[in-house]
Amino acid sequence: MSLQKIVRAAAVQIAPVFDSADGTVEKVCQAIVDAAKEGAELVVFPETFVPYYPYFSFVLPPVASSSEHLKLYEHAVVVPGPVTNAVAAQARSLGVVVVLGVNERDHDSLYNTQLIFDETGALVLKRRKITPTFHERMIWGQGDASGLKVVETGIGRIGALAC
Repeated sequence: MSLQKIVRAAAVQIAPVFDSADGTVEKVCQAIVDAAKEGAELVVFPETFVPYYPYFSFVLPPVASSSEHLKLYEHAVVVPGPVTNAVAAQARSLGVVVVLGVNERDHDSLYNTQLIFDETGALVLKRRKITPTFHERMIWGQGDASGLKVVETGIGRIGALAC
C-alpha cells in the first residue's frame, strides 16, 4: 500500500514590473502571501520571472538588442542577494516551498535559473537551464547540469526544469 500526500500548489501567473526589478520582487512576495492564504504549500513562478523574461530577444536582432540586454544584466538576480533573501523570508514566515525563475547574474554571464526554497526559507536548489535554445543563446550562458536533481522539502522531493 502506498501512502500518498496531497499537496496544494499555486502556479502564479502575474506580470512583472518591467521598469522595476524591486517592483517585481514585491509582487513575488505578495503573491506568495496570497497563495499561502489560499492554502498553497508550493508556490511556483514562471521561467525567468525576475526581473522579467527577455522578450526583446524575439523581436530585435542581436545587433539591435544591446541596450535591452545591458538593462536585463543590470537588474538580474545575484544568488545569494537581496532577491533571494526576500523570497527566503517569505517562504520561512509562511512555511511554504517556493520555486522562482530568475535571470541570474554570475560574474559576466546571465543564466536562466530556477531557485527552490524549502519551507524553512533555505535555498535548496539552484538549477540553470543547460542549453538555451535559438535566440536565447544570445541572452543566457549554458548551465552545467549540477542542478539536475531533486531535493527533499517538507512537501516531498521536488526538482525543476524549464522548457
